[in-house]
Amino acid sequence: MKSNVIRASFLGQTHNLPPVRRANIESRTREYLEPKEIDNLIAAVKKNRHSLRDQLIIVMGYRHGLRCKEICDLKWEQVIWDKARLHVNRAKHGEASVQPVSGDELRSLRALRRKCPDTAFIFCVRRGKHFVPLKESGVFKMIKRAGIAAGLPKAHVHQLRHSCGYRLANTGQDTRAIQAYLGHTNIQHTVRYTKLAANRFLGFDKLF
Repeated sequence: MKSNVIRASFLGQTHNLPPVRRANIESRTREYLEPKEIDNLIAAVKKNRHSLRDQLIIVMGYRHGLRCKEICDLKWEQVIWDKARLHVNRAKHGEASVQPVSGDELRSLRALRRKCPDTAFIFCVRRGKHFVPLKESGVFKMIKRAGIAAGLPKAHVHQLRHSCGYRLANTGQDTRAIQAYLGHTNIQHTVRYTKLAANRFLGFDKLF
């Protein structure tokens, strides 16, 4: 997107003002992905050099409604292996929660742990002889490339969180439960998902 820099004159001097950020709706008609599109994103990273890691980032980002920072901050100590649970710490002063981990997700976590057993963080990249935590910029770029390969050129990492909220609402989950799952302190942030749930209008098509 080209930035239009507005030049203004003030007291005889010219100042550069920052460009006005376009609203998301101007570039994307929706901020969530459908389950099939999530599957396409996962398929798109299967040939990546770090395929297992990248697939797991998408899976966990989607299933646990993680922000990019929350993905990068995940540590192995947050995985409760014997109970198949994940302790999720939220950014932006969100409420923490303990969430179930499915069997396929747990197997992928075990496989990733075997690849980098001495790291504190789950998602890492090798720098020389050492593993370092993956940065948010790295996740952004990976999702962007995956989106292009999957035919979703406007895909971005935060859509994984939105897709989680939309999926939960669309399967009829309680609004308060969704709020707790996503760590929202304000339920108004949760209501946006229930407003989009197609099941709100179940049977409406038969009225016309």
